[in-house]
Amino acid sequence: MMKSITIGIVGDFDNNFPSHIATNEALRCAADYLSLDVKIEWLSTPSFRKKTIKTTISHYNGIFASPGSPYRSMEGAIKGIRLARELNIPFIGT
Repeated sequence: MMKSITIGIVGDFDNNFPSHIATNEALRCAADYLSLDVKIEWLSTPSFRKKTIKTTISHYNGIFASPGSPYRSMEGAIKGIRLARELNIPFIGT
């Protein structure tokens, strides 16, 4: 059985941003190389205003800050980064 991981991407997904498509593909390629099954979930920056976001974000194995700002909520993007750090969730920012 293949090990599974879930990666949360802090950002506002847009099919028109080549970097967003490339981010998904890069994570899938890395997971394939490591023989992992990866589930990728984009976390919209306005969603970080919700009080339940701390519980939600704690379920991810890693957090990635997406390229392609401006974000719909810069405050939400920064909160996502801060929560990853405070909850000791591995984090990569671009």
